[in-house]
Amino acid sequence: MGRVYLVGAGPGDPGLITVRGAELLGRAGAVVHDNLPDRSLLDLAPAPAELHDVGRGDGSGHTIGRERIADLLESLARRHDVVVRLTAGDPFVFGYAGEELLRLRRAGIAWEVVPGVTSAVAAPAAAGIPVTHRRVARSVTFFGDHPDLEQGAGGTDWAALAAVPGTLVSLMGVGRLAEIAAALIAGGRAASPPAAVVRRGATPRQEVVVGTLADIAERAREREIRPPAVLVVGEVVALRERIAWFERRPLFGRAVLITRPRAQAGGLGERLRELGADVVPAPVFRIVPPADEAPLRDAAARLGTFDWVFLTSANGVDALFEKLAQSGRDGRAFGAARLAAIGPGTAAALGRRGVRADLVPRRFVAEGILEAFAGIDLSRSRVLVWRAEGARDVLPVGLRAGGASVEEVDAYRLADEPLDPLVIERIDAGGIDAAIFTSASTVRGLRRALGDERFSRLAARALLAAIGPVTADALRECGAPVGVEAAEHTVGGVVDALVDRLAEDRE
Repeated sequence: MGRVYLVGAGPGDPGLITVRGAELLGRAGAVVHDNLPDRSLLDLAPAPAELHDVGRGDGSGHTIGRERIADLLESLARRHDVVVRLTAGDPFVFGYAGEELLRLRRAGIAWEVVPGVTSAVAAPAAAGIPVTHRRVARSVTFFGDHPDLEQGAGGTDWAALAAVPGTLVSLMGVGRLAEIAAALIAGGRAASPPAAVVRRGATPRQEVVVGTLADIAERAREREIRPPAVLVVGEVVALRERIAWFERRPLFGRAVLITRPRAQAGGLGERLRELGADVVPAPVFRIVPPADEAPLRDAAARLGTFDWVFLTSANGVDALFEKLAQSGRDGRAFGAARLAAIGPGTAAALGRRGVRADLVPRRFVAEGILEAFAGIDLSRSRVLVWRAEGARDVLPVGLRAGGASVEEVDAYRLADEPLDPLVIERIDAGGIDAAIFTSASTVRGLRRALGDERFSRLAARALLAAIGPVTADALRECGAPVGVEAAEHTVGGVVDALVDRLAEDRE
């Protein structure tokens, strides 16, 4: 019998999940989740994990009843050691988690609660509204919406609530703002204090509407604000003008498509999120071993016999050290061989394994390596080129022209991965502002995944960013305009170039 872990996912930003919550997702055999503001949290789960989506897309409830959710959790706990019940925000703040846990208790299923960051605090904070301030509001009261706005069984005593000093925060009443505001005013709350509605708080699609308690419902209606959203009433709302920070980040609200494989997309996605971007993962392929691994194993066994080993990607470094580990070896297997890394990302992958690259060219492309070797006599050198299957022949051809004896090994290959239907929907709706391509293969992979017509529509609407000249050439070959080409051919370089270009557009 396994254990069910009730985990709060936080308000929307995947970085705001707790360390304990992330650790449990990494061990989960099954995940039962509500509608999440950012589904990238699910990438923390192991690839074989069962994923069960029980949330409505509009955030209005569950696709199945809570009794059936409890039945599902019980069934999964009989097959998996770790079952994660993932809910947005904190599961015990205006959630229904307690009812599910009582059902599990009756069934004899062990469970544990992992609190999350509640949107009742995080959403206002992201909007620049502290729910308390020692000079403005020394208390905060959280309340929910109820079917009956009149006082009664399970209802709200609006006069008592209106009389409570400090800040009022409601998580569940945005659909009935006019009625709630009227009830508070009728209960004795002044109509003039500032109020705000924060929709999709702490996410790149955050929207904030500010007014007074008297007119906030009308202002929200004009902006077509729908759940999920948080209502804040109190003088703390006025602090937003001086404290607001979330929406001032350079890529705030920009939907950026990234095409790297999931295993390599983490650093790029994190950097974009820090800048405020709405990251749309669209991995178009996955890294798999070559069809024939015998040459791979043979070359790895003879590393010390080469004068130079050329590594053309961080993926290649991973594949090489995986083969070394399988035979009980490590970086010492290189012996006296010197190492050339195509760029800082590849050099960093070596560094994480305690190995330093002897050469990193000024230009992070195959041509850059050849330029670095210009004038060097390679006529007696034995060289190993460790690369991806189907990679360009520029490097081995150039090294042979310099007199080197070159052995090429396909360390890995790229297998196409179908796109998430939700990503395709966003592309079709014109909901992508920019797309980042980190290799020529990601350009061609996305074109295959989308088809020529859909790819052309994306290229016409979105700003396409290339990490370097080879990737830019691939875009042009596909008939797509190059909106941005990084001066420094790194992930950081292409992100910086994208920020600069979008800043120009704003000006």
